Amino acid sequence: MDENYVFTAQQIVYLTDNFHRLYCEVIQVVESRQLCWVRPLCLVDMAEENEIYAQLLTPKLLVDVRSTSDLLYPINLFQPALDTEVIPLLSQLSSPDYPVNNNPIAREKLHQFITKIWQEYSELF
Repeated sequence: MDENYVFTAQQIVYLTDNFHRLYCEVIQVVESRQLCWVRPLCLVDMAEENEIYAQLLTPKLLVDVRSTSDLLYPINLFQPALDTEVIPLLSQLSSPDYPVNNNPIAREKLHQFITKIWQEYSELF
């Protein structure tokens, strides 16, 4: 994670853990506490790290987590997302063929991901 990034409201960022990425929209940066308030958008499961771009176009698993709770996390855990990786994901979520994931499964997947992040970076919290 790089501490040199300056994020702005509405920017898309992500948290990563192994082959999973949580894409979020920045709501506000709390500079005095070095925290970033974000709204989760989607959780992506990629098959292998070295195939990241191919997998982002057709991810192994794409979970819509827009109906879940906002997060407040240390800013240095986030990385800026590239438009070329986010636009295809958001397009899939907006597709009429994509099933609406406003259900407990989305919350459960997000909870599992967040728990891993907490365990891995507990010294930052």
